[in-house]
Amino acid sequence: MTDPGVARLTEYMSEQSRERRWPNVRPKDAATLILIDRGGPEPKVLMGKRHAGHKFMPGKYVFPGGSVEADDRRMPATGTIPARMGEALSARIARPAASRGRALAMAAIRETYEETGLMLGRVSASMPSGPAEGAWAAFFGEKVLPDLEPIRLVGRAITPPRRPKRFDTRFFAVDRDAIAAEKPGFVGPDKELVDLAWVDLEEARKLDLPPITTVMLEELERRIEAGFGHDLPVPFYYEQRRRFVREVL
Repeated sequence: MTDPGVARLTEYMSEQSRERRWPNVRPKDAATLILIDRGGPEPKVLMGKRHAGHKFMPGKYVFPGGSVEADDRRMPATGTIPARMGEALSARIARPAASRGRALAMAAIRETYEETGLMLGRVSASMPSGPAEGAWAAFFGEKVLPDLEPIRLVGRAITPPRRPKRFDTRFFAVDRDAIAAEKPGFVGPDKELVDLAWVDLEEARKLDLPPITTVMLEELERRIEAGFGHDLPVPFYYEQRRRFVREVL
């Protein structure tokens, strides 16, 4: 029986007759973070609507995320990535290294701040030395140290070959109570995200979503139902012979 996520992604690529006229570039490492509020009767997730002027996924509702930057490897943090999650982050990688998985998790935290103004981590009375400029400098200003311990890895997906942009994206998730500080002015009509909304999973699926976002919402729901633990299997979606594959890491 075909996995529903695999069927949805394969059908989308087929029905839309997606062009494959671009050079087959290597996908960039990227990270996305799903914020979850499990304090009510139904779990809610934070969704952001992308600006209509963007060339990449204009007007779509997405989770905050983006590519890894150099400072993501240098920024200090508290906590460590759990062993099982580290194994999944290193699986199916040509040159696996723990530092790569850590950088991906840190990129997800930084991108969340850059797009929403939310700082994830713990308030610390004393901060170690770190980047003096950019998004991470704001964490130092608020005395917030990123915390890796509560983050879960929900899934991984690679953009199909010969597309204009290709990403090897890791989808992380963390509970809302990991928010240590919030700064205003990051969302609005002239920002990358024009709107933010906490919605339950059923409402989220009714939004204008990229197909992979819908698939990861389904994976998230499975994970929550299974206890949201670190040791749960991590799905990996990629295309093989014009059809998507779901592999478990």
